[in-house]
Order: sequence, then structure tokens, then C-alpha cells
Amino acid sequence: MDQIQAEIEAILSQIEVLQRERDAITGSDILPENDSPEAIAQAYRHQARVAAQVSAEVNGIDNAIAALENQLQHKQRQLRQLQVNKQPLRKEELLEEALQSAYERADRINELARELAEELRELKAIAYDLSPSYWQLYHKPFITGLKGVSVPFFRSDGNVLMLTKFII
Repeated sequence: MDQIQAEIEAILSQIEVLQRERDAITGSDILPENDSPEAIAQAYRHQARVAAQVSAEVNGIDNAIAALENQLQHKQRQLRQLQVNKQPLRKEELLEEALQSAYERADRINELARELAEELRELKAIAYDLSPSYWQLYHKPFITGLKGVSVPFFRSDGNVLMLTKFII
């Protein structure tokens, strides 16, 4: 695609060069050496002789510009077709990147869930050891609500991520 874009830019540049050359050739004014009738007549005769050659050059430049414009249109169609063909691929690439990111996030959540579960288990063990003494001293429980504690985690069934939880 970059190569076609470079070719398009080269064609546009060449067309611009040819148009400037054409303008330079056709823009020449008739300038007699002086204001005498003989000088004016000689300048116009010279212009008539040169006009045939200039006309052929202008015709050649016009033909070259027309050929380059046809080539430019062809390259622009190729570029548009490549862009159209690449768009679905780009959408697929974006989807693939998003899926990869989602799986990475799910893995990170599962890692954090394992760490949280381990911390909760350790806290439960401490509370289990501490609760009888704490109850005797303060006449109330040290920690409540640890019986039904659950931690969320992701499970993958094929391509589907499913948020579930496990009880600690």
C-alpha cells in the first residue's frame, strides 16, 4: 500500500512538472527587436516557424499528461481496493487485540483472586485460633461473616469467559 502511495505521489509530481513545462512553452510572447515594421514582421514570421514545433511539443506534453492521469486513476483505484480489502482485516486485528487484552485481564483477575483467597484463608486460620480467647476477654466475636466468603474468578469455556466465584 505504501508503494502504491509513493507511485501516486511520483505520478502527481511528474504531471506537475509537465504542466509547468507546458505553461513555459506556451507562455512565450512575441518580442520584436525594435518597433520597426520589418522587426515586427520578422518576429511574427519566426513565431510562425516555431509555432509548429511548439505545437508538436505541447501536443506531446498533453499526451504524456493524459497518459499519466490515466495511470494515476488506475493507481488510485488500486489503493482504494487495497484499503477496502484491508478494512475487514483491520477489524479482525482490532478484535484479536481486544480478545488478547480481555484474556490478559482475566488472567490478572484470577491471579489476584488466588492471592485474595490465600489471604482470606490465613485470616480465617488466625481468627479460628484467636476467637476463643477474644470471646472470653471481650464477650463478642473477633471476626464475623467468614463462613460464606467467596472470591470471583474467570473460567474459560472455549472462547467464552465466564465470571464465577469460589467459596473460601
